[in-house]
Amino acid sequence: MDLALGRRMPAEWEKHEATWIAWPHHEPDWPGKLAPIPWVYAEIVRALSEFERIEILCHDHAVAESARTLLGAHGVKDARYRLHVVSNDRVWLRDSAPTGVVRADGRVELVNWGFNGWAKYDNYRKDAQIGREIERITGLPRIVPMRPDNGERLILEGGGIEVNGAGLMLVTEEWLLTDVQVRNPGMAAGDYEKAFAEYLGVTDTIWLGEGASGDDTHGHIDDIARFSSRDTVILAYEQDPADENHARSVDNLRRLQAAAKKHPLRIVLIPFPRPVLMNAERLPASYANFYIANGVVLVPTFNDPNDRVALNGIAEAFPRRTVIGIHAVDLVWGLGTLHCLTQQQPAAAVVTK
Repeated sequence: MDLALGRRMPAEWEKHEATWIAWPHHEPDWPGKLAPIPWVYAEIVRALSEFERIEILCHDHAVAESARTLLGAHGVKDARYRLHVVSNDRVWLRDSAPTGVVRADGRVELVNWGFNGWAKYDNYRKDAQIGREIERITGLPRIVPMRPDNGERLILEGGGIEVNGAGLMLVTEEWLLTDVQVRNPGMAAGDYEKAFAEYLGVTDTIWLGEGASGDDTHGHIDDIARFSSRDTVILAYEQDPADENHARSVDNLRRLQAAAKKHPLRIVLIPFPRPVLMNAERLPASYANFYIANGVVLVPTFNDPNDRVALNGIAEAFPRRTVIGIHAVDLVWGLGTLHCLTQQQPAAAVVTK
């Protein structure tokens, strides 16, 4: 195991160089609802661009021109974003784009996990090349992580990993240790922890149980539990015993409470919205899918009485950041919201001798 480079995945609230997104174009991701989605994206860029530069992947030149038009309509300044024509299958860059880490020499490195469409979808070949394209655009070094048990490429997605930047990591057993949508057949918890140490600088992994109901990734952490500081975890908790998220919430709270006996952890509970259904299918609507950028936190909202409760709870957890709600009822029809569609590029660190 190569720990010599001293890689560390910064917490999301640490300084960003930019935020990466991909402009929506794939209608089957929002069946019958694609039309409003680019407008939602333009609003997301408008909010984020006040705080940091936005790098936008566009499937082709027509998509790029459409994006430019909509961003202009929303008053986004040209200097605050850049468009890149890069062919892609889906917009969920949290999972298909590389994870940015900072090495001991202060340089940012792209950790380019293998991507296989969440072990569920067949059309992911273009998304699997996004790491190479971001390497080309940024000039940053890119590495391809390998499994510690057999040397094959390691399949992971950014939505499944949550770090506090100081060695702690949250992950779910449902995502990596069950026999549904298996990313790395045969890998055990200890093997994953070796990989987390080598590529992300993780020293302690807290294994939660299951993710949110309706999550087609099968257990990503970013719908249920997020760090808001080195010692604070925000947990989405369902109070209604009749709701299928309730038993999951109870189990995850118990696991966090057990972890808090070893690590000083403060646990902040926020609610789920009422179930959001489309064609009788439950969607993974969760306030925990927020995105932390320089000076701001964007939080998905769902026209629900709990919107206010969640926004207040998240604002208290981020007292020095502006908290902005983004309407996400249409967005979540694509089975993801704000965290799923963004990927931060960390700022390089200043190394003092």
